[in-house]
Amino acid sequence: MTASPTPPRLAVVVSQFNPEVTGGLLAGARRELDERGVPLVDADVFSAPGAFEIPLLAQTLARSGRYAGVICLGCVIKGDTAHFEFISLGAATGLMQATLATGVPVTFGILTTYTDEQALVRSRDDAANKGREAAAACVEALATIAKINAG
Repeated sequence: MTASPTPPRLAVVVSQFNPEVTGGLLAGARRELDERGVPLVDADVFSAPGAFEIPLLAQTLARSGRYAGVICLGCVIKGDTAHFEFISLGAATGLMQATLATGVPVTFGILTTYTDEQALVRSRDDAANKGREAAAACVEALATIAKINAG
């Protein structure tokens, strides 16, 4: 009998800003991982003050050697100033740089919406939850990397 592969240890970084949305994203990510048989313990969930701080925390976790992947969750809602554009672009670019610099999947579950309603719709408890999608992307990227490395 062949032993089942050990599920990967994943970390989640979740923004404290817009907690009514990010809480839904985290619940969706947990549900997706649970359905895939990937455990997520509270000690592996890390809090970021806001979306702009997520890339540094994600890169630190990826470099730690303790995690196979990092799921990043946050929410930036457009206001009346250019702040939205700077934060959104900074977070997206930072996460891409973190994943390329470390070789560890760092997935983008940061909502960038124009309205509160758009954010709430994307963090609901349903199949369209973007936290679920970010968790699925992390697990699937790890599976593809393993396949590539196996030759």
